[in-house]
Amino acid sequence: MHTVAVLALDHVVAVDMAAPIDVFGRARLADGRRPYRVRVCAPQSQVAGESFTLTAPYGLEALREADTVVVPGCSEHAAPPGEEVLDALRAAAAAGTRIVSVCTGAFTLAAAGLLDGLRATTHWIAAGRLAELYPLVDVRPDVLYVDNGQILTSAGAAAALDLCLHVVRRDFGSAVAADSARLAVMPLEREGGQAQFIVHPQPPVPRGSLLEPVLSWIEDNLAQEVTLAELAARCGLSERTFSRRFREQTGTTPLQWLLRARVRRAQFLLETTGHGVERIAAQAGFGSPTAFRERFKRVVGVTPKTYRAAFRAGADGSRERAADATASATVTG
Repeated sequence: MHTVAVLALDHVVAVDMAAPIDVFGRARLADGRRPYRVRVCAPQSQVAGESFTLTAPYGLEALREADTVVVPGCSEHAAPPGEEVLDALRAAAAAGTRIVSVCTGAFTLAAAGLLDGLRATTHWIAAGRLAELYPLVDVRPDVLYVDNGQILTSAGAAAALDLCLHVVRRDFGSAVAADSARLAVMPLEREGGQAQFIVHPQPPVPRGSLLEPVLSWIEDNLAQEVTLAELAARCGLSERTFSRRFREQTGTTPLQWLLRARVRRAQFLLETTGHGVERIAAQAGFGSPTAFRERFKRVVGVTPKTYRAAFRAGADGSRERAADATASATVTG
């Protein structure tokens, strides 16, 4: 099993700690096995939260035994982390352990020097302070999370779910991550201008809506050339009315929804098949391999080749990850 150590410090934010415990603790493989063992650890046995007291069953030695260490955020009342905590994090990083921060947990990683020279994020309200205190950190306030390979940081508490699901996908594939998303009652797509590298194979469909039949039809016919007039006709609406209702019910335009659905299909094919770029471009409905590469990189942030190296399962079921596939990308639609 993959051991995850969640580090609880005084004034830990409860939701920042609960998100990784929930996502990793409830993850299941196809055969029902739990792939993660979650341990809550602390520098002392009792941790004082804002409105609770936590008894941590493990000490800092758990960081040495972990495959992944998660550092939740702490409130503004928290004192700086002690040197024993920083030393334990440095030792874990030096040993190759994956280190993940949630929200203001990035300040703890920065204090340990683990973010020097790296891109990182935190809650947008604290991003300016992080950049001021640690000028060697390239702070990105407008993303949900940043994946530098070994060191990963997320924004606010909700973004912790996105990052944890991304980690699950990186470890065990999109099917396990999608199941984990459903268990966490997470939407299959986050709208907005922030980064999200985990984009699920099937696009979300507003169930029971007027548009459900046509959106389901699009999913089944992504390889076809689709026009606005054809989609509107399938709903028995004018193009103008269709476009207005589409935005009301999905939050985006028909074209952008279609393009994102095609990118997701391409991601799924890159992860699960050995098909070449030309074939995947055709199967996902892009007009040419060039158009496919340009759109894919714009949305996902990396090339199809790099994405495949990062996420395609090997013959033994393990996940292969390219050393340079480290950036989480801004999904601008």
